[in-house]
Amino acid sequence: MTRTKNPRRTATAATAVAASAALAAAVLTAPHWNPASAAPADADLSSAPGDLVWSDEFDGAAGSAPDAANWNHETGNHGWGNNELQNYTGSRDNSALDGNGNLVITARQESDGSYTSARMTTQDKVEHAYGRIEARIQIPTGQGVWPAFWMLGSDFPETPWPDSGEIDIMENVGHIPGTVHGTVHGPGYSGGGGIGASHDHPDGGAFTDDFHVFAVDWTPGSITWSVDDVPFNTITTADVGGNPWVYDQEFFMILNVAIGGEWPGYPDETTQLPQELVVDYVRIYEQ
Repeated sequence: MTRTKNPRRTATAATAVAASAALAAAVLTAPHWNPASAAPADADLSSAPGDLVWSDEFDGAAGSAPDAANWNHETGNHGWGNNELQNYTGSRDNSALDGNGNLVITARQESDGSYTSARMTTQDKVEHAYGRIEARIQIPTGQGVWPAFWMLGSDFPETPWPDSGEIDIMENVGHIPGTVHGTVHGPGYSGGGGIGASHDHPDGGAFTDDFHVFAVDWTPGSITWSVDDVPFNTITTADVGGNPWVYDQEFFMILNVAIGGEWPGYPDETTQLPQELVVDYVRIYEQ
């Protein structure tokens, strides 16, 4: 089911969100691909997706804000647990509709040498369990550029990470534009022990070349990752090594572009900014 919700956390919990963001929310996307644990993708996607139950098509005037009924902006420049460099802002310079049906998240280097970007979440607004979660995205590129489309359990931060669960639908480190990663993090398999796999561009090219559809097909006890309807990994309850499976609950979605950090490394003389994450749509289907 999908719930479109009003904020429900107390002021104390809201403070915990801000306090936790510096520590927990960035560790969530630390370097973590664990190829030894990757399982073959065996899901049958021929009948997917089912009924569309929610979407944001990002229709609106050029320069307008993303729909506040769907999206929050998390802000700050505290490193996000990975020694990242960007200051996430709510400015239209870093997140805006382009007037052509797209959301654009722009990572910039400012005149003082600092970096700005945006991190948007659907927490307390759109939270969902099961079905297909997908976005059609053209990713940015460059050394130190780190785009992601991912999810956290809806009870975060009351339930701390990693017990809250994390599903990374798509991550990319910008100096390897031909590879994307999909991972889960939970109690006993988080950070560098996250369970996941990578997917290479089928033509040996770069995912920056065009829009691609990044998705998970999610059922009780199973998650399958795909790119452009081609599944590349399935993880089930059997793959978490006897640790808790924390994915049978509602999750909220996150879109962001980080700059620097322990996994992607840092910008260098080859990095060209600004860089844009362009999102055509985000959709949720029942299956």
